Amino acid sequence: MFDFDMLGLAPELNNNLKAIGFKEPTPIQNKAIPLALEGHDILGLAQTGTGKTLAFGLPLINMLLEAPARPEPKTTKALILAPTRELVNQIAEALKVLTGNTRIRVTTVVGGQSINKQIGQLNKGTDILVATPGRLIDLMERGAIRLSEARYLVLDEADQMLDMGFIHALRQIAPKLGTPRQTMLFSATMPKQMEELSRAYLENPRRVQVAPPGKAADKITQSVHFMEKARKLWKLRDILEKNPEALTLVFSRTKHGAEKMKKGLVADGFNADSIHGNKSQGQRDRAIDAFRSGETTILVATDVAARGIDIPGVSFVINFDLPNVPDNYVHRIGRTARAGREGEAISFCSAEEVDLLLQIQKVMKMDIPVASGTCPEAVKPAKNGGNRRGGNRGGGQRRGNGGGAPKPQGDAAGGNKRRRRPRRAA
Repeated sequence: MFDFDMLGLAPELNNNLKAIGFKEPTPIQNKAIPLALEGHDILGLAQTGTGKTLAFGLPLINMLLEAPARPEPKTTKALILAPTRELVNQIAEALKVLTGNTRIRVTTVVGGQSINKQIGQLNKGTDILVATPGRLIDLMERGAIRLSEARYLVLDEADQMLDMGFIHALRQIAPKLGTPRQTMLFSATMPKQMEELSRAYLENPRRVQVAPPGKAADKITQSVHFMEKARKLWKLRDILEKNPEALTLVFSRTKHGAEKMKKGLVADGFNADSIHGNKSQGQRDRAIDAFRSGETTILVATDVAARGIDIPGVSFVINFDLPNVPDNYVHRIGRTARAGREGEAISFCSAEEVDLLLQIQKVMKMDIPVASGTCPEAVKPAKNGGNRRGGNRGGGQRRGNGGGAPKPQGDAAGGNKRRRRPRRAA
């Protein structure tokens, strides 16, 4: 199939798709939508940026349109669970575009926002409820929502929910849903626990996979720079200065590290902001909106806070710290090369992180190309570029000599002799 018109969707959905310029389904959509419309449980595996939201959203909306009854107060017909506030908001925004000019109502509930306001919204009932598990349980305990009328369950980024310990919340939520029900589980990676999860909550699921688990999007150029930990900040500034207009997402392993890095970049004259667990939902939303519009060009983030960022214009993802969980590398770099564009993922690796890099390469089933620095013997150099594209626009071989980054001026960790950029006018 090469056209949404051929998938058997309702006319309202086809009209909305055309209005937003969507003509052809992506591979995951092409495979998942017909099976979902037939009523099968779905186990969907695809890397980030490949259109998973529409893969479950379109059949879900289509099936709800075929059931004319309105939802009763304090009930929902369909439940979508996602691990972070940002991902919940991203999913809801996409669904609201698709439900334009229809009677389908989409409601979100997340932590960090007024629970009383959310209770008021749920009093009216909703067709689709998109929620983080923790806030949903709070609302269930207050009697603000009954899930007995829900006949559809979607678990998005289920691997991340496992990593964050949401399996216990899922065990509280799932038994409250109505039966029989249709369940769709989508993930970018497939750890062993995911098989157990699918057996527990899916019935005879159809497995839909468009890329091997752990494989990054084809249009992402990947590279790694080996360096001392103290040189990372200098290298980061070097890359940012050479790409001043590019939208760049920088990953830190900790909340404290993300905030400290942001403050240092701002002090050096860079247009930077941060999102992490210590920021309020309003602060996170404003930071993401500014990044999306280009008002802010550098966003420093932790894994949890950045999950669900869907901004097609992100040119660079920089792994300042390698993730402790290898699968998170796939999710991080999937923030670039979205909507068919190209992007670049640059990783910094200190001696302490070599084992993490080895784990990432095992998950990726590839060697990440070395852009600069001395490659430890334990890490094999990339073969023929390592992936489809071997070059590096933002910090790769064209600015390095393969023997390590040049010595920074002053202390690269932020001493008083470091090179500074002029502050921008307020």
